[in-house]
Amino acid sequence: MSQSMLNMYISFGGMALLIVAAVLIELSRRKLKGIFSILTALIAYFSFFAGGLIILYIVFSGPTGS
Repeated sequence: MSQSMLNMYISFGGMALLIVAAVLIELSRRKLKGIFSILTALIAYFSFFAGGLIILYIVFSGPTGS
């Protein structure tokens, strides 16, 4: 597998984490109450942070050769 394809799959993982974070934040704020809301929000913010770091790494790693 080439470096370009690997970077593509890694970026898909980062985007998936960002989508999961958005869904969990909405769930936490609108549907859940109490400790479940806090727990879901913590998981969501962790996913947002990890997804953001992955995307940042991919963007700043620059272009790869084919």
